[in-house]
Amino acid sequence: MVNTMQGDALVGSLVDGRYLVRSRLASGGMATVYVATDTKLERDVALKVLHPHLSLDPSFTERLEREAKAAARLSHPHVVSVLDRGHDGSVFYLVMEYVPGRSLRRLLDEHGALAPRQALALTDAIVDGLAAAHTAGLIHRDVKPENVLLGDAGQIKVADFGLARAVTAATSTGALIGTVAYIAPELVEGRGADARSDLYAVGIMLYELLTGLQPFRGDTPIQVAYRHVTGDVPAPSEAVPGLSPELDELVQWACARDPEARPVDAAAFLDELRHIRTHLSDAQLDHGLALRPDAAHQGPPAAVLAADVSDSPTEALPVGAGAFGGQHAPGWDPPSSAPTEVIGAGMSHTSVMPRHDQGARPPSARELRRRGREAARAAATAAATPTRSLTPGRRRARGAVWAVVIAVLALIAAVAGWFFGVGPGAAATVPDVKELTVAQATPLFEEAGLAFSTRDVFDDAVAQGLIVGSTPSGGTQIRRFQGVDVLVSKGPQLFPLVDVRTKMLEAAKAELMEAEMAVGTVTEAFDDTAAAGTVLRSDPAPGTPLRRGSAVALTVSKGPRPIPVPSVVGRSQSEALSTLRAAGLNPVVSSEEVNDRTVPKGSVAAQSPAPGTALTKGGEVTLTISKGPRLVKVPDFVGKQAREAERELRRLGFEVRIENVLGGFFGTVRAQDPVDEEVPEGSVVTLTVV
Repeated sequence: MVNTMQGDALVGSLVDGRYLVRSRLASGGMATVYVATDTKLERDVALKVLHPHLSLDPSFTERLEREAKAAARLSHPHVVSVLDRGHDGSVFYLVMEYVPGRSLRRLLDEHGALAPRQALALTDAIVDGLAAAHTAGLIHRDVKPENVLLGDAGQIKVADFGLARAVTAATSTGALIGTVAYIAPELVEGRGADARSDLYAVGIMLYELLTGLQPFRGDTPIQVAYRHVTGDVPAPSEAVPGLSPELDELVQWACARDPEARPVDAAAFLDELRHIRTHLSDAQLDHGLALRPDAAHQGPPAAVLAADVSDSPTEALPVGAGAFGGQHAPGWDPPSSAPTEVIGAGMSHTSVMPRHDQGARPPSARELRRRGREAARAAATAAATPTRSLTPGRRRARGAVWAVVIAVLALIAAVAGWFFGVGPGAAATVPDVKELTVAQATPLFEEAGLAFSTRDVFDDAVAQGLIVGSTPSGGTQIRRFQGVDVLVSKGPQLFPLVDVRTKMLEAAKAELMEAEMAVGTVTEAFDDTAAAGTVLRSDPAPGTPLRRGSAVALTVSKGPRPIPVPSVVGRSQSEALSTLRAAGLNPVVSSEEVNDRTVPKGSVAAQSPAPGTALTKGGEVTLTISKGPRLVKVPDFVGKQAREAERELRRLGFEVRIENVLGGFFGTVRAQDPVDEEVPEGSVVTLTVV
C-alpha cells in the first residue's frame, strides 16, 4: 500500500526536470523512497532520495556514485536494476526499477514459517541474484528480508546493492553495518566482508523461513551480535521437529562462524540447494502443512509471486498444489513443456520449484526407483488387461503373456540391481583432496569411480595450483553418476592499489577501505605546496598489485615548513635583503624612510613582522630604512641661566654637558659649543657656566 504522506515537500515536485514524484513509499535510516514517473520514458520508477546529512557529505556521495555505476552494470532478473543517479540542488537521488508488491519481511510477519518447498524456492532466487552480483564484484553487506522484494507480477528481487556498500565505507572502522540479526561474525569483529558474509545472512534468512524465528535473539543489539561471534546457529529441526537433515546441514553450512567453513561462493551454495530440492521427497518438501489445517482454505492474496525463481529450468506444479494449498498428486511427473503455475493458495507470494534438468544432472536414485516401479506397474496392468476375453482354448497364450511379464520384471530388477550395485548409481565417497594438485587428486577419484570437473577460483589461503575444496565436500557419499566439482586455487586475487595522493587523509582512508585495503602507518612531513592533511605518497606506490586487506602506509603533509623571521634591524639595506632571501622569505623595502638617531642612514630602522615571527616560504617582510638622525638648530643660550638652557636643549633632543668655571657660582652661561648651527639630533652641546 502506498503511503502518500501529505506533508512531504517532494511529493508533486519534478526532480531534475525529469522525475515527477507522485507519492512516498517508505523511509529508512539512509533514504526516503518515492514512487515517481519518468516523464521522458513515461514509466514508473522508484526514486530513492538520500537524507540531507548524507547528501551533504561530498566523500559519501562520491562513493555512492561509483557504487551506483557498478550496480547499474548488473542486469539480472533477481536484482533490482539501478537506472539512473544524480542530484538536483541539495537532493541527491538514485533511480531504481519499481517493483510493486511487498518485502519478504512482510511475508514472514504475515505467515511465519513456510514449508521447505517455498523456503527453498525463495532462497534459490535470492542466492541466484547474489551469485550474479558476486561474479560482477559486488558484495551486498546488508542481506535481510527487508531488502528482498516480492513483486505483484511474481518477481523476486534483491534490492539496495551499492547503497549498503557506500554506507559501509562511510562509517568508522569497527562500526556494525547491516541488521544485527543477519550480520556475519567477521563483520562484528571488524574484519573485512566478502561473498561469504552475504551467504551467512542468507543462511540466517533460510533458518527464519523454515522456522518463523531468528536463531539469535537478545534484549540489545550488542547481545545478538555477541551471539553471532560466540555461538553456532542451531539446526532448524530443533525448532521445527521433522525437518529433513539435509535442510539442517544446508543452513549450518552457510552459517558457519569461520568463513573458510562456508561455501566458497554463492554458485556453490546454489548448486547444493538445488541438489537438495530435487532429492527431497514431497512429504519432506511440504513438511508442516499437516500442522496448518487452515492453509488450504485461505483465500488467494491480492498479489502472488509469479514463477520466476532462477534461470534454471523449472518444474510446474498442478493448479491448486503448493505449500499452502495441498500436496502433489502422488507420482505426478510433469512433462518438460508443462506451463508454469502459481504455487500457494494461502501464501502472499508464491514461487515455483526447479525442474530436474536432464541435460545437466542424471536422474536421482529415488527418481530411478520410482520410474522402475511405475514401469513395472504399467507393464503388469497392460499384460493383465487383455483386449479381448480369453477362452479356455487360449490358456497357452495367456501363460506366454505372464511369462513375458515375469521376464520384464526380472530384467528391470536385474538392471536396477546392477545400476545401484556396481553401475553409475552405486554409492561412492568423495575423497578429501584439499591442498592436493589435480594430478594428485585424479587417482583418488578414479579409485572411487567418480568423475570430476575443475573450476579455478581465487583463494587467499591456498597456494596457486592446489585444490581449495570440492562440491560436494570430501567425505560426502554420493552416486557415481553425480560427479564432483573441484575448485582449484588461482592464488590470492590481486587488486591494483588505488591512487590516494592529493586527497585529504580521511577521504584517502575511506577510499582504501572501500577498495578493501587496510590503512597502515600514517606519518607527517612538511611540504611547501600541499595543504596540511593532504596525502603526499603511499607505500606501496599506486597501481601496485596487492591482496585484499593489505596494509598501505601513508605520508601526510603538515603544510609548508615554518620559517622564523631573522632580525635585520641596524643592518645595511643590502645585507638585510640578502639575509631574508637566504632564509626563503620575500623582503619588501618601504617607500617611506624615517629618521633614527641610533641607526645610520641607509640601514634598517624597523621590520615587520617582528623578529622570531613564523612565516612560510615566500612570506613577506617589510623593511623601513633609516634616513639617519634629524638635523636640529642649536639655539644661543649665552648669558642665560644654565638650568633654563639645559632644560630647553634636552627638550630639543640634545645631550648637555656642563663645565663650571669658578664653581659656577652665578649659574650663567658664559660660552656654548655649538651654537646657532644645525647638528644631528642627539649631539652633545657643551655649556660653560660661571
